[in-house]
Amino acid sequence: MVDPSVIATLTGLSVTASLPFLLYGAWIMIDAETVTWNVLTHHLRYIVVGLTLTTVPVVGWMVPRVLRRLTGLAVVHAFFGLQAYALLAFALTGIVRIFQAKRNADAYADPDVDIDEIHENMGHWRSRLRVGVAGFMILWLCAWVTGLYRFYSLHIVPAL
Repeated sequence: MVDPSVIATLTGLSVTASLPFLLYGAWIMIDAETVTWNVLTHHLRYIVVGLTLTTVPVVGWMVPRVLRRLTGLAVVHAFFGLQAYALLAFALTGIVRIFQAKRNADAYADPDVDIDEIHENMGHWRSRLRVGVAGFMILWLCAWVTGLYRFYSLHIVPAL
């Protein structure tokens, strides 16, 4: 059987490795003057990798173990992580609608289309997207910092 400290280290490295992918994926969208289909797919390649590097360890290792060590810090860590994913789901409600509207208007192929004129609710959907993504990243960082502290207190300090 593999030592839990080794699995915790690999989990922490995986989640930490997801940060550059998430940030660069966000930067692609922020930096793009016009979001074409190529820009969107380029962005999604990084975001999917970042979310996979975070979600697989969370679902595969962290969630099954959280109830075994239900300390105050574990609850705070789980709270931040759960809220981050809740805001990601909120962002997806905007992303899906924006994607549908842009796809129906062929706005990915024609970059000259004014995105706000595609649908009357576009501003609302874009606000959902911004709030959800910003909230996800802020809470993800809070969960990451508390996770690093938990890792330190559970796996480094006892070894000293």
